[in-house]
Parts: sequence; structure tokens; C-alpha cells
Amino acid sequence: MPKRIVPLTDPKIKKAKPQKKQVTLFDGGGLFLLVTPTGGKLWRFKYRFANKPKLLSFGSYPEISIAVARRKREEARTLIANGIDPGQVRKAQKAAGIAATENSFEVVAREWHEKFYDRWTPGHADTLMKRLERDVFSWLGTRPIGEVKAPELLSVLRRVESRGTLDTAHRIKILAGQVFRYAIATGRAERDPSADLKGALPPKKQSHLAAVTEPKEAAALLRAIDGYNGSFIVKCALQLGALFFVRPGELRHAEWSEMDLDAGVWAIPGPKMKMKQPHIVPLSRQAVEILESLKPLTGSGRYVFPSHRSTLRAMSNNAILAALRRMGYTKDEMTGHGFRAMARTILDEILHVRVEYIEHQLAHTVRDPNGRAYNRTAHLEERKKMMQQWSDYLDGLKTGAKVLPFTKKAG
Repeated sequence: MPKRIVPLTDPKIKKAKPQKKQVTLFDGGGLFLLVTPTGGKLWRFKYRFANKPKLLSFGSYPEISIAVARRKREEARTLIANGIDPGQVRKAQKAAGIAATENSFEVVAREWHEKFYDRWTPGHADTLMKRLERDVFSWLGTRPIGEVKAPELLSVLRRVESRGTLDTAHRIKILAGQVFRYAIATGRAERDPSADLKGALPPKKQSHLAAVTEPKEAAALLRAIDGYNGSFIVKCALQLGALFFVRPGELRHAEWSEMDLDAGVWAIPGPKMKMKQPHIVPLSRQAVEILESLKPLTGSGRYVFPSHRSTLRAMSNNAILAALRRMGYTKDEMTGHGFRAMARTILDEILHVRVEYIEHQLAHTVRDPNGRAYNRTAHLEERKKMMQQWSDYLDGLKTGAKVLPFTKKAG
């Protein structure tokens, strides 16, 4: 008769001492405890499947108790009775766990961030990652990205909104959408749940057009423009947009016939201006250099910045916006119109240029003490000096010159 196996007990296991060779303590039904020479006590389950001997590990004692080990044995025996190899089930579960870890929201988000890092300024890239680390990863980071549903993302956004930072909640929604779309493109998700949240957050309060107005941020933007690796024409438009701070439509429709590079003047006809009054833009030394570098490329045509589809048309407004997006600036951070706010703020608050000079150069309606609008040549000499000062200041920002803090003007 076969030897009867006496089930194991805790006292028996605790009394088992390591020997020079492994010691096997049987519990029955294929389950046994392996006592190693180093003192380890390891649960093993021995079984046959498809006429082949197999072995499964259930962990170590006492972390895995006798009761838990026996439950695992019975679960495995049930699988065998149904024609399923528990070893293969274990491998599949392990593979699924690895896949889930590799495809977690945080892993995919960090991969996306690294992939597109060079398209952003370092400061903007750091801001994006800080938003993810502070407001998203703690709640969605370990979730397989393909399993994240709209309600889960909404709970994250509402947590941000509850801090009184609705604008940040909207930005994180956009940011999460970019990560989900990257996951879709790389085969790790099937859809973007952020698209289901349209209208789920209160609308943002209407604000002025987005603009970079802080010197350090302006420096990063200017360096990003100089490093732009897209169309050379678009790059020049961005550079001159910062120097001229005219309205985007006025910049895009600039014509070579309006430029006098020798005199350093761009004379914009009245019909092209918002107020229908002719306007003069003094050209700084830097602006002339950019225009001269562009002239061999577009100077034979009408427009300084022609459309890439036809030289008979001016550049599309989307060209400037797309370039800013490509550099990592969202519509909530910077627009083509934002160069005007950047110049208006810094010229006034930092360089302390007289407000009437700035307003004239912005082509705003400025009236004399008698209520009459000044003409286009008003303060022209002072504006020429201002435009050169502005260009020199921007050069200083780009090269890392010390930026002056905002100061409150007396008065």
C-alpha cells in the first residue's frame, strides 16, 4: 500500500531545519514544501498535464500560509480537471501584468514627452511634465492607458478645478488628450476618452488673446523661434512678428513694394490697417538683416511672406499658429497676436518707454489735447529709437543677458 501522507501543520513546518540537501515535506494532492539548505521554505505544486510532469511555485512560507497554499493547489487542480494547464495560465497572467505595466498611463505619457521634447522649449517641456506629475500620475499613472475611461479622467480634472484653477484643468484635459492620441497611434489604446468630456468642465472665462509677457518666458520663446526647423519663410515671419508687433494680418500681407530697406521704413497703406489709416513701421538693424536674408527667396514676388501653395497669395494665418504649436505653445499660451501684448507690456513696464510712443507704434488711436488723432508720422524719430531699443533688448534676452524685473512706475 502507498504510504499515507499526513497533512502539514504550522508546528511541523517551523520545526523543519535546513539540511545539507533539500528536504521535501509533502502535504498531499501534489502540494509540498521544499526546505532549502539556506533555510528557505518554498511551496511547490507537482502535477501532470498532457502526460508530462509539471511544477508550479506558490511562494514561500510563512508569507504564503498553509491555507493559502492549499487554496492555490485546489484552483490549479480545478483548471487541470477542465483541460487547462495552470502553468500556461500563470505565464499568461504574468505577461498580461508586464504588458499592463509597460502600457500604463505614466509610462506612455513619459514616452510621449521624451519623443516630442525637442519640439518645445526646455521651460515649456518642464511645465508639461510637472502638470502630469502633480495632477495626473498619482491617480491614473498605474492604470493601463487603454482601460482609462472618461469618468476617471473627469475626476482628475474636477480635483484640479476644485483648487480654483479651472484654466489648468482645461490645459490638463488637452494634455491628456495628446497622450491618449499618442497611445492610439502606437497601438496601446483604441480611443481618446478626453474627447467624451466636451462640456463636462465649466467654460473658461473669456480672456485676452494669449501672450508671453514675462522676460524669461519671452527669452525662451525667442530662442525657440531662432531654432525653428520648419519653413524658413515662417521662421522669418515669427522673428519679424516679435520685432514689429503689428497685427498678424498686417504682417502676413506685407509686400516688398512697401519696404524701403535703405531708409529703414515699412509703409503700410491705410486699407490694410484696422483703423484704415496708413501706418509706418521703422525697421531696426535686425529687421533689415532678416528681410535681406529673405529677399532672395521671395523678393521676386509680391508678398514678403507668400503662401506655400501659391506665391500669388499671402501666407495663411494658420502657418504662424501651426509653427507656435509645433514649438509647444498652446493656444492658451501664445498666439501671433501675442507679440503685441509682449511688446506693450515690456516696453512700458521694464524699458519705461513713453506710452504714447508705444500706442502709436501699435497703431492704436491716440489723440492730441484737442481731440484730434495724431497722423502716421507723429513721434516718428522717437519711435525709430524705440524700435531699435526693442530689437536690441530682444537680442539681449536671447543671449542670456540679465532681465530686469517688473517695476511699478511712479505716478
